[in-house]
Amino acid sequence: MATCRGVDVSVYQPAQNWTARKAEGVVFAFAKASEGEHTHDTRFAQHITAVIAAGLVPGAYHFGWPNQSATTEAANYVAAVKPHARPGFVHWLDLERRSDGANYAGVSAAGILSYAKAWIAAVQAAFPGQRVGVYTSGSDLTAGHAPADAPLWYPAYPWSGAASYAQAEARARPAPAGRTPLFWQFTSTPLDRSICYLSESALRTWAAGTETDMPLTAADIAKIATASAKAVLTMDGLIAAPADAPDAKTNPYWELQSYIKDTNLRLRAVQATEAAQSAVITQLAAAIAKFDRTIDPAALVSSITAAIEAAVGKVVVHLDTAP
Repeated sequence: MATCRGVDVSVYQPAQNWTARKAEGVVFAFAKASEGEHTHDTRFAQHITAVIAAGLVPGAYHFGWPNQSATTEAANYVAAVKPHARPGFVHWLDLERRSDGANYAGVSAAGILSYAKAWIAAVQAAFPGQRVGVYTSGSDLTAGHAPADAPLWYPAYPWSGAASYAQAEARARPAPAGRTPLFWQFTSTPLDRSICYLSESALRTWAAGTETDMPLTAADIAKIATASAKAVLTMDGLIAAPADAPDAKTNPYWELQSYIKDTNLRLRAVQATEAAQSAVITQLAAAIAKFDRTIDPAALVSSITAAIEAAVGKVVVHLDTAP
């Protein structure tokens, strides 16, 4: 699987030589911009300006306090990031419980999810066409804190101490709580390092919002399955289920599965009727031949069959014998 490499920084990291990082193979870099309702990271502007100047895929993140106002927090983030955001910029909500639990205190799992959705929606509205995702842990995913349709940046450190990009790239892609992360932060030593499960060109295309062929996430697959189950067959409009359909009362319009099942049954009935008619024609030809021995029964059957085909344009449907 194609991947590319990146790092993230905050006030705790000094200014980086991003040109050197790029030479090391780093493709993307995300910097902390804000936290809560009012705090800005004091090194954000320095970090992100240099990231953009180096030609890396830039992004920023906001450390969330779900027990505060999502609207106010989003506005705080937008104010910090707006001078730097541009097409291809990626935005992240850092959704994780502090070690003392202060930012999650007094709010339910449903409340955290509602907060995350509201924050993402507000930032998306502020930066239309730019990507907005969530950075969150496996425990948060299991608790249902993160929106299912948000791009996922997932932190998990399977190695103690430092780990290399090569180690992460050789390891199977994580699947926390059945989710498929687009980014995996695999170590914080000596710097927060992540890999993205896209090639560099594919990441740049994704970040720009112009991708045409992206791998499906578990959420995507669930959406497709739900939509398929509810798909209504249409031609010139909605097609009402026939009165003799077994589920006509509960399913007044065709769903795809019902349509295929019913069509299969009706075609088998046509096939059975055709076989019965052919048997009757054969019997009739044999009876006529008893009164007129100049008639060849087989030739008569062939002649009648040809006449029927010419008259109605017989369609032969080949079905397997499975019920």
